[in-house]
Amino acid sequence: MISVEVVYAKPEIQTLLSVSVDENRTVAEAIVQSEILNQFSELDLKTLSVGIFSTPCKLDRVVKNGDRIEIYRPLQNDPKDARRQRALKK
Repeated sequence: MISVEVVYAKPEIQTLLSVSVDENRTVAEAIVQSEILNQFSELDLKTLSVGIFSTPCKLDRVVKNGDRIEIYRPLQNDPKDARRQRALKK
């Protein structure tokens, strides 16, 4: 067994779950085992954007002991558009 963390953050709440999984498990399997999908109805395993320690990865990546699996929310605004809008205000 290895230990990994699964994290998800919304503006009002941050969740970090520690989970023990068998070796050679994937990111998707660790997310399912953490049961975080039961806590947040907006999360859909088929469409999740995820990363490990801020590096984007695919759901089929095999996790290693100590990995922090991060579940990303979709961006509300395109960062380039936001910068353009701020520049126009000046």
